[in-house]
Amino acid sequence: MPFFSATVPADFQGSTRLDKYVASLPDGMNRSKLKAGVSEILLNGAYAKLSAKVSAGDRIDIDWEDNVPSDIAPEAIPLDIIYEDENVTVVNKTQGMVTHPASGNWTGTLVNALLYHWGRAGIPQATDVPAPQILAQRRPGIVHRLDKDTSGVIITAKNRDAEAWLQAQFKTRRLGKHYIAIVTGTPPQERGEIRTQIIRDPKDRRRFKAVTDTESGKMALTGYRLVARYGPYSLLVLTLKTGRTHQIRVHLKYLGCPILGDPLYGRRTTGTPFSGVTMLLHASRLKIRLPQEKTYTTFRAKTPVRFRKVMRLLHRLYPKTPSGQGR
Repeated sequence: MPFFSATVPADFQGSTRLDKYVASLPDGMNRSKLKAGVSEILLNGAYAKLSAKVSAGDRIDIDWEDNVPSDIAPEAIPLDIIYEDENVTVVNKTQGMVTHPASGNWTGTLVNALLYHWGRAGIPQATDVPAPQILAQRRPGIVHRLDKDTSGVIITAKNRDAEAWLQAQFKTRRLGKHYIAIVTGTPPQERGEIRTQIIRDPKDRRRFKAVTDTESGKMALTGYRLVARYGPYSLLVLTLKTGRTHQIRVHLKYLGCPILGDPLYGRRTTGTPFSGVTMLLHASRLKIRLPQEKTYTTFRAKTPVRFRKVMRLLHRLYPKTPSGQGR
């Protein structure tokens, strides 16, 4: 994904719209390209809109997408369906599948697969509408997401009423999202919460960073429970209490227990028994109210093969120390 960064000169007079200022720069982008391709804007480290006002000294960071296709097409990709009715489809997403089309991943996504599964036509991508509407066109039925390398339960909406119903629960966090992870290291307590702000890593725009000494970024809260230790590795159950990009991965790195096999935040596995393993994070359970239901339904995704293989190896290599039996 391309990035653009600029700092408004100290002698800049007055203020102007962010998109107008960027378009005026020699290496900037015209306003139509910004509107069609922008995916994220940060103004002095905080999320902003194209209409935001900029003035002297402001720092602008923009992510945008090139080569946007003319439509999002249905694709005959097999799906592991956990549950389906007239309102929702609940899927056990496989590792390696991107949730929705975006820069570098315009095909092969869960959205492409769902369009085919639902028997729908491709979705034309208009560029003459507001940026939020452009992004919404690429995410029909998507009310939450999982990272490409994270597997597990994801619920999708088949109509607008269901989408609004589910979105309200994710917005208010009146649901339960549980994950399992195998990590390198052991957390400082057997149960705990990780509460930080999450910001873009200024040294690597692909990554995020957990910080506690600023109000910038977004507040993030993750609960964890240690299930067992296997030598220098641990099995954790995690509960998401907010929904930030890369949240669990960033928080476990911050805790000193990065996820085994995480290509972005993990430790190198070369020379270890786990060389070559892929990221061991799985959305195992989702508790949510289905449209117009008063009670909660819990959906579970079976533990994937990659987890079971690593667990067998851990049992062979190290004695299991259950939670509550010391370090």
